[in-house]
Amino acid sequence: MQKTKLASKIRIHSRKPVMLSEKHMQFYRQYAGFIDKALRKPLFQKFLNWIIKRENIKETRVEEIQVRILPFRKKNGNLLAGRWSKGKIFIFPKSLGFLRKKMQDWKKEKIRFYMESRAKATLIHELLHTKYHNEEKVRKLTKKYFNIFIQKQNTETFKVHSVLKTLFPK
Repeated sequence: MQKTKLASKIRIHSRKPVMLSEKHMQFYRQYAGFIDKALRKPLFQKFLNWIIKRENIKETRVEEIQVRILPFRKKNGNLLAGRWSKGKIFIFPKSLGFLRKKMQDWKKEKIRFYMESRAKATLIHELLHTKYHNEEKVRKLTKKYFNIFIQKQNTETFKVHSVLKTLFPK
């Protein structure tokens, strides 16, 4: 199997939002830019290629990866982290309100680590959905693969542990 070029498929998708202040838009634009850079990191791209090869995922299943600027709420009110549909993977940010609450307990560096980890775990999750439709199986594999990736990082243990508990609560 050829090496995929997922990084070349990543785009920041911006649409005219519904009535947001310029300050909020600036925050979300910066958030999207940060996530875009995180997902393009060579080490992470190499890891994604390894997953694709290991899981025998067809490269053609992903036509585009859209980093969305604004959060997306499902009908039940919960925020969506990502979605795969018709060859496109969508990555959505956490809300500013959620991050403000975390800022009370976490340092800025840990919040940035969380944002990056959430986006990477979401991309892994949605990439696995291109092959598997069973949500429970995809969640197990996401946790397994993300743990493999994070173990290879040079990151403080306390930061990893609490962020993993937030990303994978069960």
